[in-house]
Amino acid sequence: MRAPVLPTVVDTNVPLTANKTDDPSPGCVLACVQALQSVMTGHLVLDEHWHIINEYRHKLSSDGQPGIGDRFLKWVLTNHANPQRCSKVRLTPRQEDPRDFEEFPRDESLAGFDPSDRKFVAVSCAHPERPVILQATDSKWWGLREALHQSGVQVRFLCPKDIEQIHERKGGQ
Repeated sequence: MRAPVLPTVVDTNVPLTANKTDDPSPGCVLACVQALQSVMTGHLVLDEHWHIINEYRHKLSSDGQPGIGDRFLKWVLTNHANPQRCSKVRLTPRQEDPRDFEEFPRDESLAGFDPSDRKFVAVSCAHPERPVILQATDSKWWGLREALHQSGVQVRFLCPKDIEQIHERKGGQ
């Protein structure tokens, strides 16, 4: 019997790191490659209005070359409408900032969370299973990991040593 396929949200820095963008450690690259391979045999959660896909398309190559992160984007574009591989949730943009969403937790400790990353958290919160968000090297997430956890947001840091070093190098920012 196969294990159940768990839905997952993937931050853009995971395929970027798999593509070796920004000189990540070999262990971090491997963790991201393995995570993407798992997602491509599993289930990805996206938003109905392509906020996440458009960010992927802006930063990755849709022809699937040259890296595994680009192959992931090609997989997303091929499978986004396949309910066996992807599900989509509706997000409600906030009037005062369309990069913010009603589904994003209204916790004061998350008030400074990067507006361009709110879509990933909002997608997880909007999905009935509250899927885990895969995160590679964005140190701002590391600094807010406790606040995210307190808000019921599950983040799987694929490169904890790398991200902690980056966070410290940036002075906790």
